Amino acid sequence: MLYTQDRTQQRQFLANAWQKFLNKKPLDPLEDQLTKVIEMHPEYHTYINDIESDYFPEQGEVNPFLHINLHLSLREQLSINQPIGIQGYYQKIVKKVQDPHAAEHKMMDCIAEMIFSSQKNKTPMDHQAYIHCLENNSLR
Repeated sequence: MLYTQDRTQQRQFLANAWQKFLNKKPLDPLEDQLTKVIEMHPEYHTYINDIESDYFPEQGEVNPFLHINLHLSLREQLSINQPIGIQGYYQKIVKKVQDPHAAEHKMMDCIAEMIFSSQKNKTPMDHQAYIHCLENNSLR
């Protein structure tokens, strides 16, 4: 159910998984991954059940649902090493920042940049720009 274009359905899936976790009910593997990411972000715990809110980055707001989904997207990429070599960038960034969670955030910034650019320019996602961003993050 998480893989849908419907924002409300995606958010409801997250909220349901979080509620199951809080109620100590069994989780399927995807729900387990989600709740582990949510657990790492206590600043989002109060927002998870508010599936109707809008978030405005230009006003300094972070969309907790987008943030959680970016974590999952990155973890999926790492699990299958796609794009090829992403695991190596991850290892370099972890070594540099000394924190796997912080490394994920640096890499998620690259994913978000690629998505934003694609939407803004109405073009396909530029995977080369994504790799270039990862390379830059692994060097600085």
